[in-house]
Amino acid sequence: MLETEPLTIIIKYMKIVFLGTGEAFDENNPNNSHLVISKEAKLLLDCGFTTPYQLWRYNDNQNLLDAAYISHLHGDHYFGLPALLVRMWEEGRTKPLTIICKKGFAKKIKEMMEYAYRAFSSNKFEYKINFIEVNPEDHIKFKDLNLSFALGEHSSEVLAVRIDNNNKSICYSGDGMFTEQTERLYKGSDLVIQETYLYDKKTIGHASIVDAIKMAERNDIKCLALTHINRNLRPKIIKKKPSSKKVKIIVPNPLDKYKA
Repeated sequence: MLETEPLTIIIKYMKIVFLGTGEAFDENNPNNSHLVISKEAKLLLDCGFTTPYQLWRYNDNQNLLDAAYISHLHGDHYFGLPALLVRMWEEGRTKPLTIICKKGFAKKIKEMMEYAYRAFSSNKFEYKINFIEVNPEDHIKFKDLNLSFALGEHSSEVLAVRIDNNNKSICYSGDGMFTEQTERLYKGSDLVIQETYLYDKKTIGHASIVDAIKMAERNDIKCLALTHINRNLRPKIIKKKPSSKKVKIIVPNPLDKYKA
Protein backbone atom coordinates (compact mmCIF):
# COMPACT_ATOMS: atom_id res chain seq x y z
CA MET A 1 0.00 0.00 0.00
CA LEU A 2 1.57 3.28 -1.14
CA GLU A 3 1.98 6.18 1.26
CA THR A 4 4.06 9.32 1.64
CA GLU A 5 6.23 8.26 4.59
CA PRO A 6 9.33 6.02 4.55
CA LEU A 7 8.96 2.45 5.76
CA THR A 8 8.70 2.51 9.54
CA ILE A 9 8.20 -0.02 12.28
CA ILE A 10 6.20 1.46 15.16
CA ILE A 11 7.02 0.04 18.61
CA LYS A 12 4.63 1.96 20.87
CA TYR A 13 7.04 4.69 22.03
CA MET A 14 9.80 4.31 19.44
CA LYS A 15 9.82 4.57 15.67
CA ILE A 16 12.54 3.27 13.35
CA VAL A 17 13.22 4.85 9.99
CA PHE A 18 15.39 2.63 7.81
CA LEU A 19 17.44 5.34 6.11
CA GLY A 20 19.66 2.86 4.27
CA THR A 21 20.08 -0.90 4.50
CA GLY A 22 22.90 -1.58 2.03
CA GLU A 23 26.41 -2.92 2.32
CA ALA A 24 29.42 -0.68 1.72
CA PHE A 25 29.55 -0.87 -2.08
CA ASP A 26 25.91 -1.22 -3.12
CA GLU A 27 25.13 1.43 -5.75
CA ASN A 28 21.37 0.90 -5.38
CA ASN A 29 21.01 0.88 -1.59
CA PRO A 30 22.55 3.50 0.73
CA ASN A 31 24.75 2.54 3.67
CA ASN A 32 23.25 0.64 6.59
CA SER A 33 21.91 3.42 8.87
CA HIS A 34 18.73 4.01 10.83
CA LEU A 35 16.93 6.70 12.80
CA VAL A 36 15.41 5.95 16.20
CA ILE A 37 12.65 8.34 17.22
CA SER A 38 11.21 8.39 20.74
CA LYS A 39 9.19 10.98 22.62
CA GLU A 40 12.33 12.83 23.73
CA ALA A 41 15.13 11.76 21.41
CA LYS A 42 16.16 11.33 17.79
CA LEU A 43 19.16 9.01 17.60
CA LEU A 44 21.02 8.20 14.37
CA LEU A 45 22.49 4.70 14.20
CA ASP A 46 25.71 4.97 12.16
CA CYS A 47 26.57 7.57 9.54
CA GLY A 48 28.28 6.16 6.46
CA PHE A 49 29.33 8.14 3.39
CA THR A 50 25.83 7.98 1.83
CA THR A 51 23.86 8.44 5.08
CA PRO A 52 23.64 12.27 5.14
CA TYR A 53 21.84 12.35 1.78
CA GLN A 54 19.27 9.85 3.02
CA LEU A 55 18.75 11.73 6.26
CA TRP A 56 18.24 15.02 4.40
CA ARG A 57 15.75 13.34 2.06
CA TYR A 58 13.81 12.24 5.13
CA ASN A 59 14.11 15.51 7.07
CA ASP A 60 16.50 18.38 6.34
CA ASN A 61 16.04 20.18 9.67
CA GLN A 62 19.51 20.99 11.02
CA ASN A 63 18.22 20.53 14.57
CA LEU A 64 16.56 17.15 13.96
CA LEU A 65 19.19 14.94 15.60
CA ASP A 66 19.97 14.78 19.29
CA ALA A 67 22.68 12.13 18.98
CA ALA A 68 24.52 9.76 16.66
CA TYR A 69 25.75 6.29 17.57
CA ILE A 70 28.83 4.99 15.75
CA SER A 71 29.12 1.19 15.97
CA HIS A 72 32.60 0.85 14.44
CA LEU A 73 35.21 2.68 12.39
CA HIS A 74 34.59 1.51 8.84
CA GLY A 75 33.90 4.16 6.21
CA ASP A 76 30.37 3.03 5.43
CA HIS A 77 29.51 3.59 9.10
CA TYR A 78 31.16 6.90 9.99
CA PHE A 79 32.63 8.70 6.97
CA GLY A 80 29.36 10.63 6.57
CA LEU A 81 29.89 12.57 9.80
CA PRO A 82 31.92 15.46 8.28
CA ALA A 83 29.24 16.32 5.71
CA LEU A 84 26.47 15.94 8.28
CA LEU A 85 28.16 18.09 10.92
CA VAL A 86 29.30 20.84 8.54
CA ARG A 87 25.91 21.18 6.86
CA MET A 88 24.24 21.50 10.26
CA TRP A 89 26.72 24.29 11.08
CA GLU A 90 26.17 25.97 7.70
CA GLU A 91 22.41 26.00 8.27
CA GLY A 92 22.72 27.60 11.69
CA ARG A 93 22.57 24.80 14.22
CA THR A 94 23.24 25.89 17.81
CA LYS A 95 21.75 22.85 19.56
CA PRO A 96 24.41 20.52 21.07
CA LEU A 97 24.93 17.11 19.45
CA THR A 98 26.04 13.97 21.27
CA ILE A 99 28.16 11.29 19.58
CA ILE A 100 28.10 7.91 21.35
CA CYS A 101 30.87 5.47 20.48
CA LYS A 102 33.27 2.87 21.84
CA LYS A 103 36.04 4.01 24.16
CA GLY A 104 38.99 5.19 22.05
CA PHE A 105 36.87 6.11 18.99
CA ALA A 106 36.35 9.81 19.83
CA LYS A 107 39.98 10.72 19.10
CA LYS A 108 39.85 9.01 15.70
CA ILE A 109 36.53 10.65 14.81
CA LYS A 110 38.00 14.07 15.65
CA GLU A 111 41.07 13.33 13.51
CA MET A 112 38.84 12.31 10.60
CA MET A 113 36.93 15.61 10.93
CA GLU A 114 40.22 17.49 10.72
CA TYR A 115 41.21 15.66 7.53
CA ALA A 116 37.84 16.42 5.95
CA TYR A 117 37.26 20.03 7.09
CA ARG A 118 40.26 21.41 8.95
CA ALA A 119 39.49 23.55 12.02
CA PHE A 120 35.73 23.61 11.40
CA SER A 121 34.71 21.72 14.53
CA SER A 122 37.25 23.50 16.75
CA ASN A 123 36.97 27.08 15.44
CA LYS A 124 33.76 27.58 13.46
CA PHE A 125 31.00 25.41 14.88
CA GLU A 126 28.46 27.34 16.92
CA TYR A 127 27.16 24.16 18.49
CA LYS A 128 28.93 21.85 20.90
CA ILE A 129 29.73 18.21 20.10
CA ASN A 130 29.71 16.04 23.21
CA PHE A 131 31.26 12.58 23.10
CA ILE A 132 30.13 9.69 25.28
CA GLU A 133 32.57 6.77 25.05
CA VAL A 134 31.39 3.37 26.25
CA ASN A 135 32.74 -0.13 26.82
CA PRO A 136 31.11 -3.52 26.25
CA GLU A 137 28.62 -4.32 29.02
CA ASP A 138 28.14 -0.61 29.83
CA HIS A 139 24.67 0.87 30.42
CA ILE A 140 23.89 4.55 29.86
CA LYS A 141 20.80 6.74 29.75
CA PHE A 142 20.28 9.34 27.02
CA LYS A 143 17.10 11.38 27.44
CA ASP A 144 14.32 8.74 27.61
CA LEU A 145 16.45 5.98 26.05
CA ASN A 146 18.41 3.34 27.97
CA LEU A 147 21.36 2.02 25.98
CA SER A 148 23.35 -1.18 26.57
CA PHE A 149 26.30 -2.52 24.56
CA ALA A 150 28.03 -5.79 23.64
CA LEU A 151 31.02 -6.70 21.53
CA GLY A 152 30.30 -8.25 18.14
CA GLU A 153 32.68 -10.16 15.85
CA HIS A 154 34.00 -8.18 12.88
CA SER A 155 37.25 -7.18 11.18
CA SER A 156 37.07 -3.92 13.12
CA GLU A 157 36.06 -3.51 16.77
CA VAL A 158 32.26 -3.25 16.77
CA LEU A 159 29.72 -2.66 19.50
CA ALA A 160 26.14 -3.76 19.09
CA VAL A 161 23.60 -1.62 20.94
CA ARG A 162 20.27 -2.30 22.65
CA ILE A 163 17.88 0.62 23.09
CA ASP A 164 15.12 0.30 25.69
CA ASN A 165 12.19 2.64 26.16
CA ASN A 166 8.94 1.99 28.06
CA ASN A 167 9.37 -1.80 28.06
CA LYS A 168 10.10 -1.87 24.34
CA SER A 169 13.51 -2.67 22.87
CA ILE A 170 15.40 -2.22 19.61
CA CYS A 171 18.81 -3.76 18.91
CA TYR A 172 21.31 -2.89 16.19
CA SER A 173 24.32 -5.02 15.31
CA GLY A 174 26.36 -2.54 13.29
CA ASP A 175 28.40 -4.97 11.19
CA GLY A 176 29.47 -8.27 12.58
CA MET A 177 28.63 -11.81 13.45
CA PHE A 178 26.64 -12.12 16.66
CA THR A 179 28.45 -13.47 19.72
CA GLU A 180 27.40 -14.92 23.07
CA GLN A 181 27.50 -11.37 24.40
CA THR A 182 25.33 -9.88 21.66
CA GLU A 183 22.85 -12.75 21.91
CA ARG A 184 22.39 -11.95 25.60
CA LEU A 185 21.92 -8.32 24.61
CA TYR A 186 19.30 -9.18 21.98
CA LYS A 187 17.31 -11.72 24.02
CA GLY A 188 13.58 -11.04 24.12
CA SER A 189 13.82 -7.79 22.17
CA ASP A 190 11.06 -6.41 19.96
CA LEU A 191 13.26 -5.66 16.93
CA VAL A 192 16.80 -6.68 15.99
CA ILE A 193 18.44 -4.97 13.01
CA GLN A 194 21.09 -7.51 12.04
CA GLU A 195 23.61 -7.32 9.22
CA THR A 196 23.49 -10.50 7.14
CA TYR A 197 25.97 -10.32 4.28
CA LEU A 198 25.43 -13.79 2.75
CA TYR A 199 22.58 -16.31 2.70
CA ASP A 200 24.04 -19.44 4.31
CA LYS A 201 27.80 -19.19 3.77
CA LYS A 202 30.07 -18.29 6.66
CA THR A 203 32.48 -15.42 6.09
CA ILE A 204 34.81 -13.86 8.62
CA GLY A 205 33.23 -10.97 10.48
CA HIS A 206 29.74 -11.21 8.99
CA ALA A 207 26.50 -13.01 9.83
CA SER A 208 24.44 -15.01 7.33
CA ILE A 209 20.70 -14.87 6.87
CA VAL A 210 20.20 -18.52 7.87
CA ASP A 211 22.27 -18.18 11.04
CA ALA A 212 20.60 -14.88 11.98
CA ILE A 213 17.13 -16.43 11.76
CA LYS A 214 18.21 -19.35 13.98
CA MET A 215 19.70 -16.86 16.44
CA ALA A 216 16.47 -14.84 16.53
CA GLU A 217 14.39 -17.97 17.07
CA ARG A 218 16.41 -19.20 20.05
CA ASN A 219 16.44 -15.76 21.67
CA ASP A 220 12.69 -15.05 21.46
CA ILE A 221 13.12 -12.01 19.22
CA LYS A 222 9.82 -10.72 17.89
CA CYS A 223 11.01 -9.14 14.64
CA LEU A 224 14.29 -9.55 12.71
CA ALA A 225 15.31 -6.97 10.10
CA LEU A 226 17.87 -8.29 7.61
CA THR A 227 20.26 -5.58 6.39
CA HIS A 228 23.71 -5.14 4.79
CA ILE A 229 22.93 -8.00 2.38
CA ASN A 230 25.46 -8.54 -0.43
CA ARG A 231 24.51 -6.34 -3.38
CA ASN A 232 24.29 -9.30 -5.78
CA LEU A 233 22.30 -11.46 -3.36
CA ARG A 234 19.81 -8.82 -2.22
CA PRO A 235 17.56 -8.83 -5.36
CA LYS A 236 17.04 -12.58 -4.93
CA ILE A 237 16.19 -12.16 -1.25
CA ILE A 238 13.71 -9.37 -2.06
CA LYS A 239 11.92 -11.68 -4.54
CA LYS A 240 11.75 -14.62 -2.15
CA LYS A 241 11.87 -13.31 1.39
CA PRO A 242 13.01 -15.70 4.15
CA SER A 243 10.43 -16.72 6.71
CA SER A 244 10.17 -18.26 10.16
CA LYS A 245 7.35 -19.78 12.19
CA LYS A 246 8.63 -18.11 15.36
CA VAL A 247 9.97 -14.73 14.25
CA LYS A 248 8.67 -12.01 11.94
CA ILE A 249 11.30 -11.50 9.20
CA ILE A 250 11.52 -8.25 7.24
CA VAL A 251 13.92 -7.06 4.54
CA PRO A 252 13.48 -3.26 4.71
CA ASN A 253 14.16 -0.96 1.77
CA PRO A 254 15.59 2.53 2.21
CA LEU A 255 12.96 5.29 2.35
CA ASP A 256 10.32 2.85 1.15
CA LYS A 257 6.91 4.33 0.38
CA TYR A 258 4.80 1.55 1.78
CA LYS A 259 3.99 0.23 5.20
CA ALA A 260 4.78 -3.42 5.95
